Amino acid sequence: MHKIKTLGALKNSGYQPKSIKDELRDNLIEKLKNKEQIFKGILGFEDTVIPDLERAILSRHNILLLGLRGQAKTRLARLMVQLLDEYIPVVEGSALNDDPLNPISRKAKDIIEEKGDETLITWLHRDERYVEKLATPDVSIADLVGDVDPIKAATLKLPYSDERVIHFGLIPRAHRCLFVINELPDLQARIQVSLFNILQEGDMQIRGFKLRLPLEIEFVFTANPEDYTNRGSIITPLKDRIESQILTHYPRTLDIGKEITRQEAKLTDSQRKNIQVSEFIENVLERIAFAARSSEYIDEKSGVSARLTIAGFENLVSTAERRMIVNGEKNTTVRLTDFWGVVPAITGKVELVYEGEQEGPYGVAIQLLSEAIKEEFDEYFPDPNQLIREGEYDPYLNIRTWFSQGNHSEFMNDEKNTTWKKSLDKIPDLEKVVKENIKGIKKEELHNYMELVLFGLSEHNILNRDLIERKFEFSDLLADMLGDFD
Repeated sequence: MHKIKTLGALKNSGYQPKSIKDELRDNLIEKLKNKEQIFKGILGFEDTVIPDLERAILSRHNILLLGLRGQAKTRLARLMVQLLDEYIPVVEGSALNDDPLNPISRKAKDIIEEKGDETLITWLHRDERYVEKLATPDVSIADLVGDVDPIKAATLKLPYSDERVIHFGLIPRAHRCLFVINELPDLQARIQVSLFNILQEGDMQIRGFKLRLPLEIEFVFTANPEDYTNRGSIITPLKDRIESQILTHYPRTLDIGKEITRQEAKLTDSQRKNIQVSEFIENVLERIAFAARSSEYIDEKSGVSARLTIAGFENLVSTAERRMIVNGEKNTTVRLTDFWGVVPAITGKVELVYEGEQEGPYGVAIQLLSEAIKEEFDEYFPDPNQLIREGEYDPYLNIRTWFSQGNHSEFMNDEKNTTWKKSLDKIPDLEKVVKENIKGIKKEELHNYMELVLFGLSEHNILNRDLIERKFEFSDLLADMLGDFD
């Protein structure tokens, strides 16, 4: 149908105008019947957010997506475009995407009155029917709604009372489109007031003109609950006019978090091919985010974005890649020592409370990493302190004895694979502990888990771990103290 070029041919085709809310509803119904995946790439919302969103669309509601930062609110809004018709007809030359059979602007009506069935039409693809505006305090009513254009009045020699001198803002130009306003509370209260009529009555007024534009717009707003107290608020009458408020959330399991991180991390083909990442390394990274969201040092109301783990994963792989390049190696594996390179991705993604400020961003990042490593160690290996207390078989005995004899183990951040493995192999029973607790472990992952045992024992205070300049050093605390005394 989108090959039709004139109004007359459009009428003869049987085309019927449809509101954008009906478009969304009808296409959603069709996709639900066909069991199609609608919001591709959105993970963890299958039983919570997405059903709520689908119900709002079926109800033909305007929508407020409310949630902390990094919860895919804007991504959800953008994917709603896929529920629009692929093409819609528009009067050629109209500024407001006028429907040829139901024009609303003065210009489109004049064109149709002049040319009749010979009026030319164009077809607008659904990807062009998405308008997004980030709400900032400097947004004006003229930006959103419109204003009188004195240059247009002078050029056309028209009085200011003529509606043709109006320069339309973003909202009227989004007629028959999906219009998204991000961070709604950042709009000044008087600007929010200008949205009342559009949401309630479906029309608007510009600069006192006796002009009622029956706009067809699907509004999607996003907001962060923190904004209600820190930067601004959604005024009550406006919130009352947004029919559906949908709460988003962070990933609720490690597996969903890992899947999101893998999907969103931007890695090169060479990074994917040459750098191996063990599953427990991914688990540690996700655990950092989970720990941050419940940390007493981090502002809970601000949230911890999924971008922390995405940026962290990219940094983690890049740290291993840099080491590989420096050492002239063809491939490598990500190590726990590589998490040193993830610290910048953590410190830039969290908002600290007073206690966190006292610890410092770096100190908080190291504490989160330590907590994550301890939790991951406990998933695979028995608690060494519990074994000692209960007098049970202690698989770590020879490891502890070796360190208690004054031995040290050092790992440079940029150490070659061969040197790194030799440093781990010289520690007695380290390999045995891994093989006893992880059945069928892959040969290429063995040393990664051996390293996890060392880090885990240090988190349980069995070993002492120091980060000195560019290296991690493991030792026995008591042996060190006696050595210093000697």
